[in-house]
Amino acid sequence: MSFMSGDLFTKTRKLVKGLAMAKPLWLKAMEEAPPVMFPRTNDKYEKITLPEDVYVKKFNQMYPEALHEEAIRFSGFDPPPARVFGWRVLELKQQGVGEDEATAMASMEYKAEKKAKKEAYKRLKQIARLQGKKPPPNPYPSAVKEIQAEEMKYVRARFTDSKILEIVQKMKEEKKNERAMRGWSGGDRSRAN
Repeated sequence: MSFMSGDLFTKTRKLVKGLAMAKPLWLKAMEEAPPVMFPRTNDKYEKITLPEDVYVKKFNQMYPEALHEEAIRFSGFDPPPARVFGWRVLELKQQGVGEDEATAMASMEYKAEKKAKKEAYKRLKQIARLQGKKPPPNPYPSAVKEIQAEEMKYVRARFTDSKILEIVQKMKEEKKNERAMRGWSGGDRSRAN
C-alpha cells in the first residue's frame, strides 16, 4: 500500500504533517467539516435488468432484420420497436393473457404497424406525384439504406473527382510499366500459344 493512498484531503494532511508542504487555507475548514465518504463497491456492479429484457431478446430472435432496419435513434423520442414489443407483452400478461398468446399478439401488432407505416409512405408518394411535386423522403428508412445513401456520394465521386481520376491514371500507368518490365503485353497472345 502506498504512503500517498487516499483522497486529496488525506494526502494533503499527510504532506503537511511531514512538513513537505505549507498548510493550505482550506485544510482547517475541511478538517472541521470533512467531505462525505461513500462506501466502496470493490468493483462488483450488479447488471441492470428490466422486466421486458426477456421479451426484447425474444423479439430480436424473431426479427433479426429489425436490428439493422430500425436502429435506435439517440436524438429521437420514439423507443426502439423491441422495447415496445416487450412492454406490450408485459401489458398483455398483466391482463391475464398467456405468454405465448401475448407474444403472438404483440408480434401481429408489430407487423401491422410496420405495414401501416409502409402504406402511409406509399400513399404520401402517390399524393405528391398527383400534385406534380417531388415525393418526400421516407420518414421510416432502414438504417442500412441511410448508411448506403451517405456513402453513395463517395461512390459517385470516384467517377468525377479529378484527384481520384489522377490516382487511377497513375495506377494504370504503373500497371502498364510493370507489364512492360515483365515483357508481357496485353494484346499479344501469340506467346501463350
